[in-house]
Amino acid sequence: MPKFVVAPHFRLQEWVAEEKGYFTAEGLDYEFRETMDSTTGSGHQLGSKVGAYQTLEAGRSCNVSGACHWTMNVAASNGHGKLYADCYSVTSCGVFVPADSVVKTPADLAGVPISVGYQSGSHYATIQGLEQYLELDAIKLSFNDGMLFSRMELLIDGRVPAASLFSGPYYFAEQLGFRKVIDTTFMIASMITGTPDPHDVRKYFAALRRAQRDIDLRPELYTHYYKKEFPVRFHGEMDTRRWGPGERLVFEPYSKQAFEESFEWIERHGIFPRSEMGGGRYESAIFT
Repeated sequence: MPKFVVAPHFRLQEWVAEEKGYFTAEGLDYEFRETMDSTTGSGHQLGSKVGAYQTLEAGRSCNVSGACHWTMNVAASNGHGKLYADCYSVTSCGVFVPADSVVKTPADLAGVPISVGYQSGSHYATIQGLEQYLELDAIKLSFNDGMLFSRMELLIDGRVPAASLFSGPYYFAEQLGFRKVIDTTFMIASMITGTPDPHDVRKYFAALRRAQRDIDLRPELYTHYYKKEFPVRFHGEMDTRRWGPGERLVFEPYSKQAFEESFEWIERHGIFPRSEMGGGRYESAIFT
């Protein structure tokens, strides 16, 4: 049996569990693998219309990974892994514009290109937030600006007028004085890749649960880990002492109702054609 592969993905929990030895304490025989090039962030420029779903379709290199629940549900229904239903997480997310932008309110974003990740959390969450203010045809999304760090860099460099950001980039934009026009917090689900022993999966999540408790108690001790995945060009400006804890794991079931409602929302908004959404059956999509 190969070692269980653990990889952080833009959140603090895996870093804390590794620092505290929680994976070992839970008896997990594992390899800790950094999958993001923290020197350049180059892994976030994957090309036009390449986002979370496409990386799941291509196969991920760790045994448990995360992405927005909408995409995870479709990916699991198409056989690109299994949904872990005993835990989900929630991340703060928002649409940011420069401080001197004429955009002041969500309604002002009508017709303004907003950089998002294609078929990724920012894609769905931006629509979900803005459709309270705008007709769908007035919400203009740009899928050409890469994933999280790529679109953050473009926003900072003044090359895009608005971008959806979460995790460390969300806090960094706040620190630099960018204006958050609307909050678009969204749910994240976990995908099991390969055929790991279910006992190992439980050990992994038990370690993360211990890490979550530590983060809840003293978040300021761990926000420095955001630097592990940021391009080095920003390290001198980053004051992670000011930043928040980011994505929070919720150890409650991701329900069949949530799964089915996500499918209805995706189909209604035409993000995936129904013919490409797989079987859509909760029972066959989840990891057991």
